[in-house]
Amino acid sequence: MVDRSVLQAGENSPEHVAYRLMECIADVEGISLSKSGKEKMATRKWILDAYAESLDAVRANRRYNKPQT
Repeated sequence: MVDRSVLQAGENSPEHVAYRLMECIADVEGISLSKSGKEKMATRKWILDAYAESLDAVRANRRYNKPQT
């Protein structure tokens, strides 16, 4: 039986994919995740919110309004 409380740290884990997605979002939005960048610096709140939303998206739990056509 698999213990779900154990953090998966592999390259293809949902956590890793979510982190990579958050990095892509930061890049598109012009937000720097490190002090070496010249872009707008990410706040703690932005990082936590973006990662949580990315993790929800990766796990297919993200709720959003679909555009009406």
